[in-house]
Amino acid sequence: MARIQIEGLGKQFGATTAVDAVDLTVEDGEFVALLGPSGCGKTTLLRMLAGLSAPSAGRILLNGTDITHASPKDRDLAMVFQSYALYPHLTVAGNLSYPLRSSRVPRARVAEQVAAVAEQLALTPFLSRRPKELSGGQRQRVAVGRAMVRNPAAFLMDEPLSNLDAKLRTATRTELAALHRRLGATFVYVTHDQVEAMTMASRIVVMDGGRVEQVGTPEEVYDSPASVFVATFLGAPPMNVLPATVTSADGRVRADGDGIRAELWPGQTPPHEVVVGVRPEHLVRRGPDGVDAGILLDARVEAVENLGSEEVAQCRVGDTPVAVRGPRPLRLAVGDQVSLTCSLADLHLFDATTRRRLRWVDEPAERTVAVG
Repeated sequence: MARIQIEGLGKQFGATTAVDAVDLTVEDGEFVALLGPSGCGKTTLLRMLAGLSAPSAGRILLNGTDITHASPKDRDLAMVFQSYALYPHLTVAGNLSYPLRSSRVPRARVAEQVAAVAEQLALTPFLSRRPKELSGGQRQRVAVGRAMVRNPAAFLMDEPLSNLDAKLRTATRTELAALHRRLGATFVYVTHDQVEAMTMASRIVVMDGGRVEQVGTPEEVYDSPASVFVATFLGAPPMNVLPATVTSADGRVRADGDGIRAELWPGQTPPHEVVVGVRPEHLVRRGPDGVDAGILLDARVEAVENLGSEEVAQCRVGDTPVAVRGPRPLRLAVGDQVSLTCSLADLHLFDATTRRRLRWVDEPAERTVAVG
């Protein structure tokens, strides 16, 4: 059972800030994915949790106990590395039993634990083999099993699937998610792969530049991104973002830009520079009846990609590239001049300066924008 609290955690490497005052609570039994591009600080954060790197500021609590400066062996946290870190001269049984033997656990108990974990991970037929005789997926299961035999309070995993090919990665992803459900243990999982985070995690922590951009369920971070970074990091293709200005005229709030026209809702607001966001799967060609669902984009089709069951049309609105994704056929061709639209419910607005999500605040005289 593990509840991990991270309070103001930071890490400096000389003049470089790798992790910047991170606050995060991982509840007992959660599967939390730290997601972000290379160099965003996610692995450094995980290493500080494991005790492999000392923080420059802040503290870490495990079930209410301060473990900020505790040694790795005293943290009751098991680390699964990207490189597996298996002992090549030991068999699968030897690798699985190593943490227990190092802790001088009785031999009978070691054998019992190894057998139980091998059964759970379908490794029993391979106990006498050495790592070089195993596939990548089998090696990964051995690395996870070596952590499991300790029965730790929580599992820390640093991109454990990155060395696997695409097919094996998909299968192992399913196995890890099932393992988490079966164990009910706390998982903190580092990845740069949004598919891994979206399909396995109960909550995602999106990081950039050492800071937390957003924490939420997979649905929350995808459907309601807190910043332009989150909006454009998640999704394939990512969210389309276009510059525009929000104004009001004739009692209605609207957004206008190069190739963009949007009638938003009744109300008044001061002019505000924004970034308009819409996901590719929410854009459709304007219907023949001419009714605009919320936003209208004047686009030119530059390429159409066949993905099998779907197509992606790469378009341009003014100087901004815009993608449209939908079931095949989209009935769009290179060179077409088309009007694209989406519903207001699928429209996102971000402040042009802060790049943070905008919300609309009702006031006695008008509706206005606020960062939130």
